[in-house]
Amino acid sequence: MKPPEEGQVQKGPLKGIKRGETVLEARGITKRFPGVVANDQIYFEIKAGEIHAVLGENGAGKTTLMNILFGLYQPDEGEIFIGGKSVKFRSPLDAIDMGIGMVHQHRKLIPAHTVIENIILGHPSAGKILNINRAGDEINELCERYGFHVDLKAKVWQLSEGEKQVVEILKTLYRGAEVLILDEPTSALTPIETEKLLTSIEAMSKDELAIVPFITHKLPIVLAISDRVTVLRRGKVTARLDTKDATEKSLAMEMVGREVIFRIERTRVERGKPILQVENLSALSDKGVLALSGVSFSISEGEIFGIAGISGNGQRELVEVIAGLRNPEEGKVILDEIDITFSSSLERWQRGMGYIPCDRIDVGSIGDFSLVENTTMNYYFDDNYSRYGIVDYKKLRKLTEEIVSEYGVATPSPDTQAKTLSGGNLQKLILARVLSRKPRLVIADLPTQGLDVGATEFVRNKLVEAKKGKAGVLLISEDLDEILSLSDWVAPVYEGKLMDIIPGEKVKREIVGAMMAGLHLEGEET
Repeated sequence: MKPPEEGQVQKGPLKGIKRGETVLEARGITKRFPGVVANDQIYFEIKAGEIHAVLGENGAGKTTLMNILFGLYQPDEGEIFIGGKSVKFRSPLDAIDMGIGMVHQHRKLIPAHTVIENIILGHPSAGKILNINRAGDEINELCERYGFHVDLKAKVWQLSEGEKQVVEILKTLYRGAEVLILDEPTSALTPIETEKLLTSIEAMSKDELAIVPFITHKLPIVLAISDRVTVLRRGKVTARLDTKDATEKSLAMEMVGREVIFRIERTRVERGKPILQVENLSALSDKGVLALSGVSFSISEGEIFGIAGISGNGQRELVEVIAGLRNPEEGKVILDEIDITFSSSLERWQRGMGYIPCDRIDVGSIGDFSLVENTTMNYYFDDNYSRYGIVDYKKLRKLTEEIVSEYGVATPSPDTQAKTLSGGNLQKLILARVLSRKPRLVIADLPTQGLDVGATEFVRNKLVEAKKGKAGVLLISEDLDEILSLSDWVAPVYEGKLMDIIPGEKVKREIVGAMMAGLHLEGEET
């Protein structure tokens, strides 16, 4: 299966459309939800062979627009045109039949099934007699064509996030997608996985059978790979421009409506007494394999301790042991000179530990609960808000209103269900309910992952505020720039071990990057 020659036309529903011609167009799209106009008279188009980025803050309306273009939502106003003809999508099946595919930010895969089983699931031929060997050959041709690498016989639960992303894309391409919508495609990927994915996306853009609107918050990636950019803010288009005419600063200004500071200078705070001491900590993974080995460090008042590493190198196990969610095999966890190694999570919270989990949807919140009820999860044991097991709902509602206002959580009401919030607003809510208790120790696990530039800046500033308030902060991040700009101490982690502990003012990017891969650069001192 070789890529078509330059100028070759499509063979599917978009037959006759050539490179540079408009394949999909949205005119005057408006979508309303209770209390919110998610899309307000939006005009958008994508051309054959083009990478067209759609940018905006969390809640700006990007995902709503793409869900409309994929048939998940129907617009209240406006029209969609495919190849110049007006169409109406009653469901995603209609969109798929018209050559549109969507890869969602949150995976739609079945972990217990193999890669090939997930790809062919739901395919038109899957309900008939299926030749799985032929399907495998066709999928391997797609892999070769676009530079994908994945074991078709592997179970999905065994895959990295990057490999799962590849499976989602292959599933869409195997169904014959000619317009490919990618919702936050790099949000959960490592730098290496991101680089590989971008190479494949560029290959697809050169192939007229793969038209790629690219939806992301990561501005350097947008500038590097896209041809055009459409920016949304509060449901409206604020800019349409060629990427060559844009800068990171100008795009951020269009997204947020103000100047955004991308790098926060490390602040100096007088170091106080030790808050957290981790001594020779070892722990097993869920698979029973040693994931954390002999880790020791300490965090004092007024400092941020940054753990830098690629996902899967023991960060999850480290955080869960400190937070009381996993028992260690060896070692101690000491908080304010009290051994809490085997204390419950509740005891740790009561002693002043605050935990911001990396998974804000499945771990950090309960989607069907209101914002007030989600706030209650960090206050139900507080005598000021609960007596004899009975929660004072009026007090907690008032508290929720206050922190929602202070942290800028965009919501119609504190009684709104958490699942209706955008990713950035949900993260602000979790941050607010944790930091509002003024914890002694803040565990921030991937606190800005998947957030837009404005929300990222906000979260980072709040962590710095906690530091200035004499809290100790354990920061886990896969964003090396974030680690380097915020941390007073940087500890690269590789295969469950800390490679070094480096003072923030002496840290060098290339050294930390090498250590994250398990290497020491020759002749370099830290």
